Amino acid sequence: MMTLESKNAPPKARLTFWGAAQMVTGSMHLLETHTSNILLDCGLFQGKREDSHRRNSQFPFAPERIDAVLLSHAHIDHCGNLPTLIRHGFDGSIYTTPATRDLLAVMLVDSAKIQEEDAAHLNIQRGYAEPLVEPLYTRPDVERVLAHCVAVPYDKFREISPGVKFKFIEAGHVLGSAMVHVVTQGTNGEHSLTFTGDLGRRHLPVLRPTAAVPPAEVLICESLYGNRVHEPIESTQVKLYDAINRTIKRGGKVLIPAFSLGRTQLIVHFVQKGIIEGIIPKVPVYCDSPLAADITGVYESHPECLSEESQEMLRDGVGILGGEYVRYIRDFDESIRVSHRPDPMIVIASSGMCDAGRILHHLKTHVDDPRCTIILVSYQAQGTTGRRLLEKTPTVRFMGKEWNKWIEVVHLDGFSAHADKEDFLAYLKPVVGKIGKVRLIHGEKEPAEHMRNTLLDMGYEDVAVPVPGDVVELG
Repeated sequence: MMTLESKNAPPKARLTFWGAAQMVTGSMHLLETHTSNILLDCGLFQGKREDSHRRNSQFPFAPERIDAVLLSHAHIDHCGNLPTLIRHGFDGSIYTTPATRDLLAVMLVDSAKIQEEDAAHLNIQRGYAEPLVEPLYTRPDVERVLAHCVAVPYDKFREISPGVKFKFIEAGHVLGSAMVHVVTQGTNGEHSLTFTGDLGRRHLPVLRPTAAVPPAEVLICESLYGNRVHEPIESTQVKLYDAINRTIKRGGKVLIPAFSLGRTQLIVHFVQKGIIEGIIPKVPVYCDSPLAADITGVYESHPECLSEESQEMLRDGVGILGGEYVRYIRDFDESIRVSHRPDPMIVIASSGMCDAGRILHHLKTHVDDPRCTIILVSYQAQGTTGRRLLEKTPTVRFMGKEWNKWIEVVHLDGFSAHADKEDFLAYLKPVVGKIGKVRLIHGEKEPAEHMRNTLLDMGYEDVAVPVPGDVVELG
């Protein structure tokens, strides 16, 4: 830990942007104060294999000089490189909310499994040529991460080092997600910084709403959808039910690819709600994902993070994520059997862009059945199977083969759990004049610049979109 007399201590507390600057992956920002070096998030950079491995296997700072990590939430692009940080010498505390701590135990084990399997696959391709490809990290590395985790409740200050304290504030994005408010006492007085992590949308079910953004000298704010407005969730819900009803009516199956943390729980909620209220028929519903099953258990063990409606459903024994209406599948053989059953059903499976996971064998079985429907509920990146499904072509290529695309394809982009332009306006308007500098991260350049102009028009005076390596000072 640095001391006040350290020659390397900055004259002012400062934050350096190292990840998710003019991009939407690999969240990582370094706060240097007079008494400690603090990392805000340590996310995995996700992209092409060689580029990702290069970025994730090295850090632009000395990991052994980091005293603590403050983690906003458990999505892999915010937490997924913690095992590598520890491998490179980090030995401090990783502060999280209690729910995020429990989600890390699930999410990072799954990520390590993917790293191990990817390395094994590459070694097979290369005929086990020396040197062997090593995984970025392994499951024992994840155990070391969990041993460093310190769970801190919302809204309670915790000291990191002399003159440096922080608290977590509800962000409303996924279970356990938090804004991080840091207060430092330096040689030139007290200074504060608020890091939003990812902010949730207003009026979504299941979780508690996003809390008020705390005033601060510096605000580090996400900007993923800073230039667009989501379709109202009520309209998207109606479209979901319409697609399910017409598919079941013609005797088909509904396939819904969804990411395991956040999106799956939201879709399960609406399917359960539709059945309970008689809006859609009571057909078999399967959530085909061991990871989603584990995550659902974490959701139900943290009622303090849930909305009042969700807490009431838990108390009444209805269950918030499927209850008696949804069967979670862990065993792969059962997944195959379910896919070949002839009767109508709803199957929710990962991954959200149809590039991996169990959704692929369901799609392979039903892509040429015009009675069936695949409902894409996530953003579909260029080059993914999901994006190819959206193209107006008679065939689609995946799993190394061209398939007849006779399945109905529906795209619903209103289920995002990220704040949009109107949400940002609602969250940030009350603190105009109470925040000094604003730096917009976790967004591509176009939406971030659009949001910058919006905030300037709103009355903010110092708003910028940093690139990796840029610095903002407190004080």
